[in-house]
Amino acid sequence: MLEYPLLPTSLVGSYAQPDWLIDKSRLGARLPPRVILDELWKPAIADLEEAQNDATLIALSDQHRAGVDIVTDGEMRRESYSNRFANSLAGVDIDNPGEATDRTGKQVPVPRVTGEIKRRTSVEAPYISFLKQHTNTPLKITLPGPFTMAQQAQNDYYANAADLAMAYADAVNEEVRDLFAAGVDIVQLDEPYVQARPEAAREYAVTAIDRALQSTTGRTVLHVCFGYGKHVENKPQGYAFLEELDACTAHEVSIECAQPKLKMDLLTLLPNKLVHVGVIDLRDTTPESPELVAERIRAALQVVPAERIVVAPDCGMKYLTRAVAFEKLQNMVLGRDIVRTELGSSVRKR
Repeated sequence: MLEYPLLPTSLVGSYAQPDWLIDKSRLGARLPPRVILDELWKPAIADLEEAQNDATLIALSDQHRAGVDIVTDGEMRRESYSNRFANSLAGVDIDNPGEATDRTGKQVPVPRVTGEIKRRTSVEAPYISFLKQHTNTPLKITLPGPFTMAQQAQNDYYANAADLAMAYADAVNEEVRDLFAAGVDIVQLDEPYVQARPEAAREYAVTAIDRALQSTTGRTVLHVCFGYGKHVENKPQGYAFLEELDACTAHEVSIECAQPKLKMDLLTLLPNKLVHVGVIDLRDTTPESPELVAERIRAALQVVPAERIVVAPDCGMKYLTRAVAFEKLQNMVLGRDIVRTELGSSVRKR
C-alpha cells in the first residue's frame, strides 16, 4: 500500500512547459489541439526527445522543490492532454482529420476514425524508467479517458459513439496495464467531457471508464473539469455529472473547486472516493497565498474528512508561466501544511 501524509498534494497532470520547448503563444491562442501539431514544437525533430527529457527533469525538480507528495511527468511530451495518445492509435487517419463540435460549440479539427481502434504500442510506458531514475516520489501518469476521446473524434467507422468509446477503452486499458507494469504508482484518466456532455455520459461513460480500468493493479484516479481556466472564464458552481462517478471503479476523483467556487456540499456526492480538491485557480495568474489555500482546504473539510482529501490545482498548469506555476505549487503545499498542523500530522495507508 502507498503511504502518504495526511492531505497529500499532487499536480493534476500538466506543468508549465518551458518557452524554449513549445510555442506557448500559438498554443494558448486556441483550445487544446485534438490533432497532431508538430509545428508547435520549437526544437528540431532530431533534438525534440532530448529537449522533452530536459523539460521533464525541470518539472520533476520544481515538484520536488515545492514539496509535492505525488509527482507527474508534467506532460512535457504532449501538445495537449489527449492528442498524443488519441492520434497514436491504429484506425485513425491522421493525414485527413475530421471535424467535431468542441465544448464551446465551435467546429474544430479532430481525429477521424476510419478503422478499428487498436493500440499499436505503448505511448507513455517507455519513458517510465527515465522518470524512475530521477524521482523516488510516488508517480502518477495521466491518459485521456475513452468517453472524452469518443467525443473528440469524427466517427466514420463504428455504429455509434458508444461502440467507439468501448474501443478506446480497450486501448486505454492496455496502456494502463503497461504503465503499472513499468512501475507507475497511480494512473489518472482525464474525462472532462462527462461534464460537457452529461446526457451521453449517462448512457455509457461509466461503462467505458470501468472497461478502461478493468483488471488493473494500481491506484486509479478520474479527473473531471470545466476546461482549462485560460480558455473558460465563467464556470458553473456545480457539476452536471458527478454523483454518477461514485459508482465507477476509479479509486479517486479529481475535480476543480477554486475557479468555479464550487459548492462544497457537492463533495458529499462522492462518499466512496478519495477526492482531489482543486484549491488553485488557474485562470488567475496571481499566486494564491498559503493562507488562501488553507482557507479553501478548510472549506472542503467541512463536508469531507481529511483522510479522503488530496490537495491539488483545479486542472493542468500548462498555460501558466513557470514562475507563476512554481509559486502556486509551492504555496499550495505551504497552505496544506498550515491545515495539517492544525489537524495534527499523521500518515495513512490507502
